[in-house]
Amino acid sequence: MTIGVLMLDTKFERFVGDIGNPKSFTMPVLHERIAGATVDLIVRAKEPTMVEPFIAGAKRLIERGADAITTGCGFLVLHQAALAAALPVPVATSSLMLIPIVQRMIAPGKRVGVLTFSAKDLTPAHFIAAGATPDIPFVGVAEDGIFRRALRGLPTNDSIEAREKDVVAAARELVSKHRDLGAIVLECTNFPPHRHAVARETGLPVFDIFTLVGILNAATSKEELGRFACNMSALAQLA
Repeated sequence: MTIGVLMLDTKFERFVGDIGNPKSFTMPVLHERIAGATVDLIVRAKEPTMVEPFIAGAKRLIERGADAITTGCGFLVLHQAALAAALPVPVATSSLMLIPIVQRMIAPGKRVGVLTFSAKDLTPAHFIAAGATPDIPFVGVAEDGIFRRALRGLPTNDSIEAREKDVVAAARELVSKHRDLGAIVLECTNFPPHRHAVARETGLPVFDIFTLVGILNAATSKEELGRFACNMSALAQLA
């Protein structure tokens, strides 16, 4: 299985674990940058923008061999319906789509919380597009912190350690504000390098875009399908 990733038009450093780093994947991956799709433009959009360029980019990924499509920004969940309707392969635009599944995994009375790149820009519309309820609790990294400045291409003393401090601080705030959390979903596709740190800090299970990529891989991998067919054949012989 080859995963195709629609990327924003950015130039910041991609540490291992980031969706933009090929070393983050255990399967073949193709990346396609969408010209003009800047962080500020896409994240701040209150409704889908640049839909056609993203559809065209996804089609180029499919022509290059992609078996499924995901994206490099969780806010692109606003494109989920349009991309799924336009493409002949499975599409999973955002880890926010995991919320309804994760909610059913945790105890009654517990909720899923979200860590996001931008708290002021995440809206009920994003949660609804993901198939979740609009009242999901969430917290974002500091607006003028190193993490946000680095991803927006602004001058800052960037490092993986500095970014991790911002993400862990947001996680600490999230669990402090919402004592009833049973799990956390990382909206931002640049958060996964810090997933283990968030889990250690909060003591909660943490899900991210690579959880979703794993589902895509299991659903479309010819190797996995072959293994399933062999297992079914063995079961039939036993019967």
